[in-house]
Amino acid sequence: MEPSTKETFEQQGYVILKQLYTPEEADALKAEAAAIMARHAVDKSGVFLGLTAESPLFKEAARAPELARVLKAIIGSSVMFMNDKLVFKNASTDFGSPWHQDYSYWHGSHKLSVWIALDDADAANGCLRVLPGSHVSAASHDGEVADDNGFIYRLDETDIDASRIVDFPAAKGDAIVFHDLLLHASYPNRSGTDRWALISTYKDGTQPDPEYGWAEAAFELE
Repeated sequence: MEPSTKETFEQQGYVILKQLYTPEEADALKAEAAAIMARHAVDKSGVFLGLTAESPLFKEAARAPELARVLKAIIGSSVMFMNDKLVFKNASTDFGSPWHQDYSYWHGSHKLSVWIALDDADAANGCLRVLPGSHVSAASHDGEVADDNGFIYRLDETDIDASRIVDFPAAKGDAIVFHDLLLHASYPNRSGTDRWALISTYKDGTQPDPEYGWAEAAFELE
C-alpha cells in the first residue's frame, strides 16, 4: 500500500506535488511578480517578500484547492497562510542558498513552506536540495557568514552528509511542501538565465504564535 501524504511527510519531512500549477499559471505568476518588483526597490539578496499583500492573483494561488487539500492532510482542518516571497536567481543574482532550517527565522509553532518553481529548475540554474528526515530536530546554525547574501543562520557545509542529499529538479509549476526543520539548500545559478521560485508559508491555525510583522496578509484557507 502506498503511504499517505501525511505518512510521507512525517517520514521524509517533505512531499512533492508535480504540476501543482500549469506552466501557463506559473508564467502568469512570474509576470505578476515582475510587475510588483518593478514598483519597489529590490536589493541584491534575490528575495522579495509580500506578494499576496499586493496581488489578488497570488492570493488565489495561495489557496489553490489541490494545495489546500494537501496542507489539510498534513496539518489538519485549520490551515493559515502566513506570507510568501519570491526568490529570484538570474545572471547577476546567482549565488546558491546555504544549508539551513527555516525555523531559525521565526520560531514559535512549526510551519510548512511550499516552494514553487516559476521556471524549470535543475542543478545548472539552482534547483533546491533537501536532506530527507532531517526535520526531526533543530540543528546548530553556526556556519560562517562571510557574505551579505541574506542568510544569517546557516550550517557549515562539512556538517552535511552528502550521501543523503536529494536534489529537486523541477518543471515550472512543480512544488515541494516541507517542514520548517527540513535542512535544505540550493545550487548556484550558473546558467545565465532566470530561476525564479515562489515560497509560501503556512501554519496550523490552532497553534499560538507571537505577532509576526511579516504576516500582514495572513488568512485561513477554506
